[in-house]
Amino acid sequence: MKISDLAKRSGLSAHTLRYYERIGLLPYADRDRSGQRDYDASILSWIEFVGRLKTTGMPIRDMLLYAKLADNGKATFSERREMLREHRERVRAHVADLETCLRVLDGKIASYEEAEERMRDDRLNNADTPARART
Repeated sequence: MKISDLAKRSGLSAHTLRYYERIGLLPYADRDRSGQRDYDASILSWIEFVGRLKTTGMPIRDMLLYAKLADNGKATFSERREMLREHRERVRAHVADLETCLRVLDGKIASYEEAEERMRDDRLNNADTPARART
């Protein structure tokens, strides 16, 4: 498939795909007779995996190391597994931190809602009180 088709199917720009290829994150594509890149559809699963690594915060240098190890085949299974285990622990720690942040935000939102409710109640109570009694 041409780079424009791969861009559409992967959600990445052609520029990003070329960059990933240039730095070694994607394997070099075969070229057709006119010299244009011709990607095999199997690259889509790799691109999706790389996207997941990126979303979870793996640095590009680590993704590049993982890609290099993957290129070396089955002999690197244990090293790749260990890389992913370590990254998974960092992701879990980050998720736990985000959950703590969400609880703080939820608490803050609830405190604003309670304060607004008290203000509404005060306005309603004051509306029922004669003007002279409020002073």
